[in-house]
Amino acid sequence: MSGESELAALRQQAEACRACPLSRGRHRVVFGEGDPHARLAFVGEAPGEQEDMQGRPFVGAAGQLLDRILAAAGIARSEVYITNTVMCRPPGNRVPTEEERAACRPFFDAKMRLIAPRIVVLLGATAAQSVLGPGVRITRDRGRPVERQGVTYVPTFHPAALLRDPSKKRPVWEDIQRVRDLYRSLPPEGHVPEHPPATPSASTDGRTPAEPAGGGRPGEAAALQLRLPVP
Repeated sequence: MSGESELAALRQQAEACRACPLSRGRHRVVFGEGDPHARLAFVGEAPGEQEDMQGRPFVGAAGQLLDRILAAAGIARSEVYITNTVMCRPPGNRVPTEEERAACRPFFDAKMRLIAPRIVVLLGATAAQSVLGPGVRITRDRGRPVERQGVTYVPTFHPAALLRDPSKKRPVWEDIQRVRDLYRSLPPEGHVPEHPPATPSASTDGRTPAEPAGGGRPGEAAALQLRLPVP
């Protein structure tokens, strides 16, 4: 069975899942969507109201903002994979419990194994702590790549946090520029380098020594503010 067929079979299993109480209140299972061979993936917390109704991740206000962030970075939504730590909407959009995340974890792990992304952006504290451990603090650790078993994880703020607090747009744009550069620097599929690529040493704030504090080229943060108005 091919990876895509296995992913489709996994989706069918997820749609029948009753492993936790969230299944009783859902309209749709939000399995995830995107390129099944994506080298870049985004992981959020949980579906919201619009996602629950449509069965698609990140289609509400936060999803529209994520689309604009990707477009500003020159990354098409169709070339990445987007999912969440849980596949059913928690009541009132509350944070999913550890038990609910644990019930969904086998599906999440299987998705990551089948898609095999090289870079995973963790959107918000819940996603970062679910994947990297409870010691992650999103404000402290955002933008700092973490390497585990050949995968680079980059935590950053959830787009919903930007809607509540527009001052977070600049740090997220810095993080997405770093992700974009890591993504563009990936070797072609099937290429095996003679020597492992060197990882730039990070300063205490997570930036490489030669990187300006604002991140990226001059004016890019301002351009993002123009492109990403808060609704």
